[in-house]
Amino acid sequence: MKKVLALVLVAVMLFGLAACTAKPADPAASEPTATEATKAETADKKFTIGICQFVPHPALDQATKGFKEAVTKELGADKVTFNEQNAAGEASNCSTIVNGLVSSKVDLIMANATPAVAAAYNATEEIPILGTSVTEYGAALGIKDFSGTVGANVSGTSDLANLDKQAQMILDWFPATKKVALLYCSGEANSQFQVDKVAAYLKGKNVETKMFSFADTSDMMAVAQSACDYADVIYVPTDNTVANNATAIDSIARTAKKPIIAGESGICGGCGVATLSIDYYDLGYATGMMAVKILRDGADITKMPIEYAPKETALYNEEICKALGVTPLEGYEKLAVEK
Repeated sequence: MKKVLALVLVAVMLFGLAACTAKPADPAASEPTATEATKAETADKKFTIGICQFVPHPALDQATKGFKEAVTKELGADKVTFNEQNAAGEASNCSTIVNGLVSSKVDLIMANATPAVAAAYNATEEIPILGTSVTEYGAALGIKDFSGTVGANVSGTSDLANLDKQAQMILDWFPATKKVALLYCSGEANSQFQVDKVAAYLKGKNVETKMFSFADTSDMMAVAQSACDYADVIYVPTDNTVANNATAIDSIARTAKKPIIAGESGICGGCGVATLSIDYYDLGYATGMMAVKILRDGADITKMPIEYAPKETALYNEEICKALGVTPLEGYEKLAVEK
């Protein structure tokens, strides 16, 4: 009996010692992560997002649509209000619009196209700004040696397609090309960036190039005619002014029987034979998901690198190909042109 009692006492002592030396539960293990905590805090919050779109155009319209649908899907239609405004192609209007958005203290600004991003960048250092339909942010914002992350209150998505591939398209479609005119608006820094890259590529292929820049729509038609007089083929980059006047450029190029290789699908639909283009709806949707990360999840925009479209698609304009007697190349999809 004494032996049994002794064994019981030893067991109790050992149990007590184990209880004293056991590690306490880690309180962090049961606490929510930073993202989960932020989501919980913003679950009932309502947001106002300001949208400044530079010009009404199918490509930019699709980017805005994708952005709004992504944000609405993730945050809920009852949790977000959009203050959407269009600058009608005037850079000065972008400044007026974004200054108004800043004054109304929106939670985030989505700036669609380069002039809108530049205006927003100059208007506020506090409100998060997400750009879309911007080709190269270093050129757009005057940042030298741009590394891919702005580092301030700006991030977003780029519509930059592979410029070497676009330049090679000229030679693939028109192998006998000897002279290429590069037609663009001199007021758009991103356009200059693109034509410089294309010119460098074609120079390596022993193709002569010449820049044909116009300041605005007042001299655009005369410059377009000069480009047709000079070139075998015309290249137009992703350029908002060109996009807004693509049908006018087409009237000159088609009459002159000069084909145009375009930087994106919207321009191609108006005046181009073919393009290697991104999908602007997808681009806008990706921008919307970045907005969700900032507003709902608490992501730090200063550390968010610029994102790019998930894919590029080779497209041809059936109507213009027929008008110029050009046979579409294999591997190109027919472009759905809005009438």
